[in-house]
Amino acid sequence: MAIDLNAIRQKLNQLSGNNSRRDKMWRPQEGEEYTVRLLSFQDNDGQPFKELWFYYNIGNNPGLLTPNQFGKPDPIQELINKLRSDDSKDSYELAKKLYPKMRAYAPVIVRGEEEKGVRLWSFGKMVYQSLLNIMLDEDYGDITDPTDGRDIKVVCNKPPGRMYAITEVRPRGKATSLGSTAKEAKEWMSSVPDLDALYPLKTYDELESIVNAWLTGDEDSNSSDSHGVTRGGSPRAEAVETTATDSTSKTFKNLDDAFADLDDDF
Repeated sequence: MAIDLNAIRQKLNQLSGNNSRRDKMWRPQEGEEYTVRLLSFQDNDGQPFKELWFYYNIGNNPGLLTPNQFGKPDPIQELINKLRSDDSKDSYELAKKLYPKMRAYAPVIVRGEEEKGVRLWSFGKMVYQSLLNIMLDEDYGDITDPTDGRDIKVVCNKPPGRMYAITEVRPRGKATSLGSTAKEAKEWMSSVPDLDALYPLKTYDELESIVNAWLTGDEDSNSSDSHGVTRGGSPRAEAVETTATDSTSKTFKNLDDAFADLDDDF
């Protein structure tokens, strides 16, 4: 097998701390208000933002990138398909737990924190839809344009009676340039963090080991070094009961919490 030099560079960056997600990610805090400027991902089929799909709350793993979205063999998707072909209620409930969830990503400059450079903001479907609707509004257009774009106000609050905070986005009143100078704007546009390097894709065998360990409650064996896992094995009824009562698994009230925990892993 040929050596993958890009994979070696990514691993070296991880070991040296240069790819720390904690440093490259940004997340609005509850009760705070921010002004940010969104940039576009280049070479993204005309889409300003990127989407990634994750399996989450599987054992002690807050988020697992799905190979299926890249057209690669995916043991968890294979398990979902098997469960969906089974008529039992237990299989249906387990399949629901495994369904992947989408996260959207945008490069962002946080006003007042420009010295931190370009970071990546991860958000869910509602914020994603709001940003796309703003861009389709002829009064605003391409808010990511470095010359005639718009800053965005981001507000994160928890309404009374709600379990978690809601993030709202609103465009600012007038168009502004991305940076104070053309040089600064160019530097920011050329220094967007590599999203693929921040979320490496696990191998088929690694994912298979993780999901089977979760099904059997054997969380200590969910590393890529585990052996003796039966490929494509169907879950037993007691495995469903185990996952429902396993107190060692980390669970989250919402996706923002899950992915904030994922970003802190490195």
